[in-house]
Amino acid sequence: MMQTAALPAADDAVGDPLAAALGCDHPVLAIITAITGPSYRPLGEIMAFCGDLHIGSLSSGCIETDVARHARAALRDGPTRLHYGEGSPWFDLRLPCGGGLEVTLIPHPSPALLADVAAARAARRHIALCITPDLHLQRCDPGPTGPMPDGFRIALTPPPRFLIFGQGPEASIFANLVRAAGYPHLVLAPDRQTLSQAEARGSPTRLLHWPALPADLDIDDRSAVVLFFHDHDWEPPILARALNSPAFYIGAQGSRRARETRMDRLRQLGVTNGLDRLHGPIGLIGSARDPRVLAVSVLAEVLGQAS
Repeated sequence: MMQTAALPAADDAVGDPLAAALGCDHPVLAIITAITGPSYRPLGEIMAFCGDLHIGSLSSGCIETDVARHARAALRDGPTRLHYGEGSPWFDLRLPCGGGLEVTLIPHPSPALLADVAAARAARRHIALCITPDLHLQRCDPGPTGPMPDGFRIALTPPPRFLIFGQGPEASIFANLVRAAGYPHLVLAPDRQTLSQAEARGSPTRLLHWPALPADLDIDDRSAVVLFFHDHDWEPPILARALNSPAFYIGAQGSRRARETRMDRLRQLGVTNGLDRLHGPIGLIGSARDPRVLAVSVLAEVLGQAS
């Protein structure tokens, strides 16, 4: 493949391209609108170009510099489509995965549209953007990412949000991992030590005064409710209300025996619907006893459910 100079990156090169474009004077959005064969990034992936900076990525580094060159031209010439890999006119720009990409460049996206998207995302609402046949970007009805009869839709779903209940090293280490991965989260614990450890590492926290799910806690369909209690008496009241929510993942640590006891307690509370949604023992690695292994195991399981 032809060697090119490295493209300058923003401090957060894998950050939010749409948010970056909103704060940019002359942004260009690059969007993957078709894939042939394997691909490093998914359909609908967005990259933003703001002057000499780029936010996001479309490949493993093979095409970004060339896309940047075309993005500069698009500011002058208008929207365009590029083809890389299979079927591309540029034989010296190959994709290591062997597939092909269609990239649509949208220069000067509407600031009002980007602000509207930012507000919707801050409120954790499902929204979608559509590329029209004449290559303009606009809001459209939510739905799956992909081609439409009248254009191409990009689904913008809220990121998974983790509501982490519990105390001790398991809760603390899991919260650290979630924070390091950049996911929104909240740590809820009945003891000050767990909360202090989480706060020291930059996690938002909330004190639990008794075994209950706070009535004002918003749980949407992109929320994961994960419990790390050794005192399992804390679990049933929290889980009973969580199972009435649209949370996409609900789970609690503990052995198979603890799970059986938990199920019995929930039935005693009158919970009969949705018990099959309750994960436990949690995690992809069975009988993980090290809190670090458990944290990685549980995060992988939750993210597998989120996709």
